[in-house]
Amino acid sequence: MSESRERRGAGSGTTPVDGEGGALRTGGEDGTGQVAVPPAHDTRETVRIRHNDYGSLTPPELGRWEPRLGVSVVIAAYDCQESLDRTLASLAAQTYPGDLTEVIVADDGSDPPLRLPETAPAHTRIVRVPEGRWGRGWARQTGAAEATGDVLHWVDADVILDREHVEAHMRWHHLAPYVVVLGDVRFTPEPSGQAPGAQEVLTAVRHGRADGLFPASVPHAWRADRLAETNRLREAGSRAYQLHSGASTSVPLTLLRAAGGVNTALNMGEDTDLGFRLAQAGAVFVPDADAVCWHLGPSTVMTREKEVHRHNWSVLPDLIPDLRWLRTHPRRTWLVPYVRVVVDAAGATYEEVRASVDAALAGTLADVAVTVTGPWSALPEGRRSSLDEPLLDLRLVRNLYANEPRVSFAETVPDAAPSPFRLICPAGWALGADTLDRLVKHAEGEEYGLLSVVLDERESGITAARLERVAAFARAALVPGGDPDDLVHEMFGSLWVGGEEYGFAPAERIQPVAGDTARWRAEAARWRREAERLEDEVESLRREARELRERAERADAERRRGPIGEIIATVRHRRAG
Repeated sequence: MSESRERRGAGSGTTPVDGEGGALRTGGEDGTGQVAVPPAHDTRETVRIRHNDYGSLTPPELGRWEPRLGVSVVIAAYDCQESLDRTLASLAAQTYPGDLTEVIVADDGSDPPLRLPETAPAHTRIVRVPEGRWGRGWARQTGAAEATGDVLHWVDADVILDREHVEAHMRWHHLAPYVVVLGDVRFTPEPSGQAPGAQEVLTAVRHGRADGLFPASVPHAWRADRLAETNRLREAGSRAYQLHSGASTSVPLTLLRAAGGVNTALNMGEDTDLGFRLAQAGAVFVPDADAVCWHLGPSTVMTREKEVHRHNWSVLPDLIPDLRWLRTHPRRTWLVPYVRVVVDAAGATYEEVRASVDAALAGTLADVAVTVTGPWSALPEGRRSSLDEPLLDLRLVRNLYANEPRVSFAETVPDAAPSPFRLICPAGWALGADTLDRLVKHAEGEEYGLLSVVLDERESGITAARLERVAAFARAALVPGGDPDDLVHEMFGSLWVGGEEYGFAPAERIQPVAGDTARWRAEAARWRREAERLEDEVESLRREARELRERAERADAERRRGPIGEIIATVRHRRAG
């Protein structure tokens, strides 16, 4: 098959805090005579969202629906009792039901230890980061480990939430089980006087007047621009995670745990790292303009942007393969590879497996790791015949790659997350030098969830390789029922392409990999420089041709004017003199 072709197919209490403020309605009428209530059958599991276009979800109107999911609000805090008091005061005035809400303050080793103020919500407790551990990563993961709600809601210890903030988040989680909701964080100018006290915050939030406390607040400019460019992330595709922030974000607890939780090794950049891993776990990111909160003063990124980037860009390249501009070194090995190639050694010869693995490691896309699957546990470790043992080919494969850091061994096809892509290649088929690079660019350009590559077609069946987008198959796994390939096609799109078109070849038709890919790149760079030199030379010749043509046109015009034209030109010249 040489031509590409499209794949075919395809609740509980609602009492206000202290008897004041507004609670969610559980009965009565809105303007249509209807009140939103949860359906008798939970349809969240069947929702199918294409890419990050959450427009198929219709959230209920604030105050006119009945919640049923519990939420755990987690606050990482360190030596910030005064600002924590204000944050807890704003949480005490929320419209989301108090008996569905718990608040967990993760104290990151404050001295003296943080305490609960009188204005804290009813179900609030403080937990301490384990002795000897520290940092935001540890604090957030410590709080998450204590959470018991259906949804975990991150809140920074220096923000004040609008009264409907938690409710705005939670209405989305009642619609789909894999949404990550992003609050609308606004920043106040640098405080010029005393900040409002906890009691003042409680009163203002409870009566819907919190915005009056911060009349000069503004959104983060980069975030606002990104939302405008992407139709509020509906057209952001696989890059929607870049707006994930710990200041106000909520995530289903099961999805958080599937993504691996918070990276406790990070004290900065942990929110970006977590956002990327949530994306690979199948998340859809939803910004809600009604989930308003205020950050007192500008953030660290706003005041020390270059320093923050200098720090984070020394850590995040290892963790987030999507940051391609930070992975420019041609020979580096990264912790998380961009593509994980899987080659099945079961039933294949040593030579077939070697041809496939070596070709994958020698391509122009060097940011890869290879997993060789097979019955490795069946290899005997005791006395054996070195040349006649039954699983000799399997033994030779393990011998060859035992000390290659980019090759690992597994009994079954591994979960590739958080790598963005997984290529499953049959043993005995070798990738060309730029095969993987071209396949990934094709998938990225159209946001495909699956590229199926036909390698051989016979009456007995089709032999194919598969380039899978990890996030697409993770989301398909969250939607029960239906074939995974069909679900991926519906939500991300898929395509059949020809193997020969992309440089695949059977092992017997290729030479063993030799030479240095760096030399190939150097040679390519030399030809690029030569091409640029020739382009400059051609442009110079074009300029000379234009000048000659203009001079010829002027001379021709003067000849056409004749004697009269020459007399007029002479008179004009004398007058000018």
